[in-house]
Amino acid sequence: MSSERRWGKQTQLALRHFSIGEETFPREFIRALAIVKRCAAQANMDIRQLDFQFGRTISEVSLEVINGEHDQQFPLSIWQSGSGTQTHMNMNEVIANLATQRLDTASQIHPNDHCNIGQSTNDSFSTAMHIATVEQIHHQLLPALENMQQLLEQHADQWQAIIKTGRTHLQDATPLTLGQQFSAYASQINANIRWLRQVTGELYSVPQGGTAVGTGLNSTVGFAEKFAEYLTEFTGLPFTASQNKLSLQAAHDGLVNVSGGLNTLAVSLNKIAADIRLLGSGPRCGIGELKLPENEPGSSIMPGKVNPTQCEAMMMVCAQVMGNHMTITFAGAQGQLELNTFKPVIIHNLLQSIRLLVHTVNSFTEYCLIGLEPDRLRIDALLNHSLMLVTVLSPVIGYDNASFIVQQAHANGTTLREEAIRSGYISAKAFDELIQAEKMLGPVERSSSGDELKDI
Repeated sequence: MSSERRWGKQTQLALRHFSIGEETFPREFIRALAIVKRCAAQANMDIRQLDFQFGRTISEVSLEVINGEHDQQFPLSIWQSGSGTQTHMNMNEVIANLATQRLDTASQIHPNDHCNIGQSTNDSFSTAMHIATVEQIHHQLLPALENMQQLLEQHADQWQAIIKTGRTHLQDATPLTLGQQFSAYASQINANIRWLRQVTGELYSVPQGGTAVGTGLNSTVGFAEKFAEYLTEFTGLPFTASQNKLSLQAAHDGLVNVSGGLNTLAVSLNKIAADIRLLGSGPRCGIGELKLPENEPGSSIMPGKVNPTQCEAMMMVCAQVMGNHMTITFAGAQGQLELNTFKPVIIHNLLQSIRLLVHTVNSFTEYCLIGLEPDRLRIDALLNHSLMLVTVLSPVIGYDNASFIVQQAHANGTTLREEAIRSGYISAKAFDELIQAEKMLGPVERSSSGDELKDI
């Protein structure tokens, strides 16, 4: 074995037996598993189950792994034992070998007897899944979403006075402001932030100390609680020892819930990106109410073309996240009896979803939302041509009469005003008083005396 390799026999066997695919565990998970080893060593020293010199050295080496100094030592495919045993032993072997080299004595640190004392793959791997997920959502995804929400709210405030035609079923509808439209997007993101915080809260309870089947056999009284204290201290996040460790080893409902939250976020982001893409269609033969930033040439054959590239990139990420959720849902159901045995594919897909969402939200915010501008002339032109302004006449002249006016205007290519006056259902004065888009942006107060019908 090359001197550059610090893993041992079990890792080497895994490389031979699981040469499947190209997917390896991401840095975020390797970091989390090393955090487990560091906190376990500290807890075991406190309860006098681990020699101080050994424990201190294991803790120091674990910190190096946490900081990414030994990433090349973790080459295994995610397609391995469903418990993640091969990668767990990869971690134990690397830490044991590196730690042994640091000792001044002839003693050896053993991957099982010392690095894994009072632990099992089943509780350690599961705990690392929680840590990695919580850290990435707390430190990466939520800040990205909060930044996006803030910018959407800024647009909502800036564009509150820009009145445009609304659309339902992709057909003309009653007016609203561009600010109202973007306030809805901001509200969607805010709801997702609140929901992700809620479902992520389930993951602060960790099963470390449950060992093989959640009962804690071969662990020591007080270990789980000490571990959680060190974990909270190291991460700055409020982790606790689970009161029912079996439930978090045999099933991963909490992780499936988080994936469901990411799936819902993907649904929201896809809607926002698709809307902006549609509103930016054109520039002359589409809706064209929004002017998209000109980030790069859009076509290799059509000069001057600007494509909604950030929108499409985000929509593809959303498709991937939705697919990942289906995989996680199925894998989460594979918890026969005392152990879920699809752990690697769960955490691989979950961390990929988080990573992709972080990247696309940041990219979309910087390269689409920041430079997005309304086309005031186009917005006004479309609003003035909308036949759905007739909706405000319906309570006054009746639904059927209002429908007749719309049908005539559309058939004859005339304006709503021309056909309304020609119909005799309403006077020019009354029409001009009623058809004012700025008065059609919310509920109206109506008297019971029928004053609205005067001068019709």
